[in-house]
This record gives sequence, C-alpha cells and structure tokens, in this order.
Amino acid sequence: MEWLKDYWWLILLFLLGVFLNVIRDLNNISYKHYLDKKKGPQQDKADKKQDN
Repeated sequence: MEWLKDYWWLILLFLLGVFLNVIRDLNNISYKHYLDKKKGPQQDKADKKQDN
C-alpha cells in the first residue's frame, strides 16, 4: 500500500476523468426521444383518441 501513498493523485485524476466523461455522455442523451420511443405507436393512438 506504499504505492497508494505515492500515487493517490493519479487515482483521483482518473476518477475525475471518468466522472466528467459520464456527465458529458449523459448530456448527449435525449431523454424525450427515449420516452417517446418507449411509449410505442399503440400508446400514441390511445393518447390521440383521449384528446378528441
């Protein structure tokens, strides 16, 4: 565990990079498109009937 004392900053730098990459990827996800796709075409028809 001596190496941990010497290289703790590399571990933090790696974790920071992973964290920033996850945030960047999550910002690229279109959750509205996902929810519309999850509903499916049958649900869309039911929604239109309720609106009328």
